[in-house]
Amino acid sequence: MFSDKANRIFQEVIKKYHEKDDVNQSFENPYDQDSNLIEHLLYRKCWIDTVQWHYEDIIRDTNIDPVAALKLKRQIDASNQDRTDMVEYIDGYFLEKYKNIDPGSNATINSESPAWAIDRLSILALKIFHMTEESTRENASQEHQMKCKAKLDVLLEQRVDLSTAIDQLLSDIAGGKKYMKVYKQMKMYNDDELNPVLRQKS
Repeated sequence: MFSDKANRIFQEVIKKYHEKDDVNQSFENPYDQDSNLIEHLLYRKCWIDTVQWHYEDIIRDTNIDPVAALKLKRQIDASNQDRTDMVEYIDGYFLEKYKNIDPGSNATINSESPAWAIDRLSILALKIFHMTEESTRENASQEHQMKCKAKLDVLLEQRVDLSTAIDQLLSDIAGGKKYMKVYKQMKMYNDDELNPVLRQKS
């Protein structure tokens, strides 16, 4: 199943990141883009999500230096754009893979593309990792640990459901029961022509 591969790679990424647990660490993709394209894309996607997760932790420090906070906000903006670009690359992979599938006359479109569902699966892997940490954190109260364990159980169930849904969607596309139609994410706030504040400065 595709979701098994995705979940395995996401866990691999998160484990690798936390060996150093540093947002400034160098990135190296172990999957070759030419011979293992989807694995390459999944690994890169989850790395972006993992770094951004920790950006979001850092910027919530109420004592953060304002200059550092502004710099970090720009990094988060860039990360968001990278995240969106990676989703589009992953959808491009599926569009190419299923380009010769002839949808049936009763084929329907899904509310989200495969890659946006995979995006949620990547974020879910991060939630599970960090909730697991909280549920076993030794300096936390037993009440805190139990609450986090209950939340973790829900997250694990959610991963099963989302993984099943993604596999079913891909199976339906492959079988002509559903068809893909991908819209580019037309981000406006980073565009000098579309953001009125940036337009006035240019």
